[in-house]
Amino acid sequence: MLTIFGALAVTFMVLMYALERRGHAFVLAFALGCALSSVYGFLAGTWPFGVVEAIWALIALRRHRQVRAAAAAPGMDASSDHPR
Repeated sequence: MLTIFGALAVTFMVLMYALERRGHAFVLAFALGCALSSVYGFLAGTWPFGVVEAIWALIALRRHRQVRAAAAAPGMDASSDHPR
């Protein structure tokens, strides 16, 4: 059961990473996928994997905040944080 959870978590994470450019919701979903993968890493006893995925989750949350702020700012391109 743990292996299935891990496979689904990593698959979800990779899929959301591939869809990140479609909007900030996908960046947030990627952060969730990283957090789920981190949980899997700790449950499976591979704590280095769990730590790395937790760090990626924090990075993705920061990226989500940046992309969301850029989308709200007039004249900014939400996908690249550069003026249009």
